[in-house]
Amino acid sequence: MPTSVKDTNLSTAAVIPAAGKGIRLGPGAPKALRTLGGVPMLVHAVRALIRARAVTLVVVVAPPDGVNKVRALLDSNGLPESKEIRVVAGGATRQESVRLGLAALPEAVDTVLVHDAARPLVPVDMVDAVAEAVRAGAPAVVPGLPLADTVKQVEPAAGSAKGAPEAVVGTPERALLRAVQTPQGFRRDILVKAHETVAATGEGATDDAGMVERLGTPVVVVPGHEEAFKVTRPLDLVLAEAVLARRRANDGY
Repeated sequence: MPTSVKDTNLSTAAVIPAAGKGIRLGPGAPKALRTLGGVPMLVHAVRALIRARAVTLVVVVAPPDGVNKVRALLDSNGLPESKEIRVVAGGATRQESVRLGLAALPEAVDTVLVHDAARPLVPVDMVDAVAEAVRAGAPAVVPGLPLADTVKQVEPAAGSAKGAPEAVVGTPERALLRAVQTPQGFRRDILVKAHETVAATGEGATDDAGMVERLGTPVVVVPGHEEAFKVTRPLDLVLAEAVLARRRANDGY
């Protein structure tokens, strides 16, 4: 599809894989259900996508034994009723959960956004920017930020203890690198093909754009946002609480 042709007839849905345990945040509830400002992170993420102009449907992929719990959680948090929210059972890996989310989409959906539930503060404008880039003709779109730190490529020492010294084998040029965020946007047929043809290894693919790249399909980067960071460790949660408090004070969020 030429990038100069804009298709205004696309129906856009978002898939949020939220079936993981998030063990790096420590024991307790799954990461997506941890609270941020008294509200589960998953609810914040769903709310951001529902508020996006482009999104008509959100599919939340819940733990296989937690579909009813997640459905009740979403229903009890005052999410807008103007757009549909579906909850389906996920799989053992993120890749399988995304595939199951894709299978739950209506046939009319042409564009799919895949978003991490652990990025609860993604700005609505960024969601719309990713969808708009797909509408404008890009088969796959990721938001990204320039790196602030120098990056070293290392060769891990096999069998060494955690924290052991590692040999540096290269220093990539920082100006050519981007830290990738979500939502990532795709033409539906491209993403479905990637999930059908790219084999999972280990814990499965954690980046849908990477799967699309392996098909030889072009992927483009659009500007990300500092507040779309991923809440993975306890310190991230502290930062997210601070961002949310500022939003509530300044914007009535």
